[in-house]
Amino acid sequence: MSHTAISRPRAAVGCALLVMALGAGVTACGSDGNPLSARPYDAADQISFNTPDGHKKADPDKPLEVVVEDSGGRITDVTAHDAAGRHVAGELAADGSRWHSTSPLAANAGYTVRVSTEDEDGAPGRKVLTFATGKPAAKKRLDVTFGPEQGTYGVGQPITAELSQPVKDTAQRAVVERALRVSSTPATDGAWHWVDDRKLHYRPKDYWPAQATVQVRSNLEGIKIGDRMWGGRAKPLTITTGDKVVAVTDAAAHRMTVYKNDEVVREIPVTTGMPGYDTRNGVKVVLAKEGTVRMTSASIGASDFYDLVVHHSVRVTNSGEYVHAAPWSVGSQGYANVSHGCTGMSTENAAWFYETVREGDIVKVVNSAGDTMTPFGNGYGDWNLDWTKWRTGSALVGGTPEGPTPADRARLRPQSV
Repeated sequence: MSHTAISRPRAAVGCALLVMALGAGVTACGSDGNPLSARPYDAADQISFNTPDGHKKADPDKPLEVVVEDSGGRITDVTAHDAAGRHVAGELAADGSRWHSTSPLAANAGYTVRVSTEDEDGAPGRKVLTFATGKPAAKKRLDVTFGPEQGTYGVGQPITAELSQPVKDTAQRAVVERALRVSSTPATDGAWHWVDDRKLHYRPKDYWPAQATVQVRSNLEGIKIGDRMWGGRAKPLTITTGDKVVAVTDAAAHRMTVYKNDEVVREIPVTTGMPGYDTRNGVKVVLAKEGTVRMTSASIGASDFYDLVVHHSVRVTNSGEYVHAAPWSVGSQGYANVSHGCTGMSTENAAWFYETVREGDIVKVVNSAGDTMTPFGNGYGDWNLDWTKWRTGSALVGGTPEGPTPADRARLRPQSV
């Protein structure tokens, strides 16, 4: 423990002497005459820190401790933060005898600690400490890459975090997750969900607000995560959202209804997957606007041959489900489901749809005989988990994170029409 002994004035005694010298009714210790309103004394001889003396750097592996050396006094408050503004959480003993940090210190960081005390007479004391931490003895660095790329997206776009190292331990996941910050204007409630040990998704309880700004950053740099693993750098991300565009396809009614900011803007006759190739139910997110795409029966193992160049193609799953122009099935659109899993419409309607939607917009299918879109592994099926289920994938809430099952991975087929 290191501390510098400095004799501190006793505020109450000093006031008494001044009152006697100045005469009755005259005070000199603050505007209200209260002796405890005197300027705080230097509490250096009352407390000690477990930081090294001189220019030596503190070990970031060890918690910060502040201890009362004078049994007649106590600690009343401690604040600690590094040069980047990251605050250190801590716990103060009930009797004020000791404070220790409960969140990890960062490596290669400079810290400022402000301690408030009071002595046996109740007089306030202050002490400010600055120190630096050294380099970690780690061999592994955990970097984070946020997605998607900066830009404007639909209100269904999840935020992704890709980790450079696997993190399996629940306590370590909590350290990582606590450092990954997402904020939006307007503000929304949201949570991270561990897809697997290297990937997290973040989404709000409901869709993002239209015309919102979403900012993502990491406070993980220099923070110890686990044995020989420390947080690395992460480039912050800012995205915006456009209008709220939601396209709902009723496979049984063979019709798509497109909403913009909750108002119907177009109803489109469509065809969806025929029996054996049923279109997946549930909420999907537009992954890409790919335009002209060649689609073949060989890509999905279809027994009936086709080899088509398809226009105005909007991808909604990794396995090759699209919304696209299907001029060959116009006679069935609005009446029957004849595709191999995609949602087909006339060239005119497909051109309009292509120009109307953007990445991150919502495409929802109801009343199909197909399975429900999986949450992960085949695009963004995140919205098919209700909010309670979603939060079980957070290390800060509890529960077992969910990832794609072997059956989900087997469904990752190429294109279908």
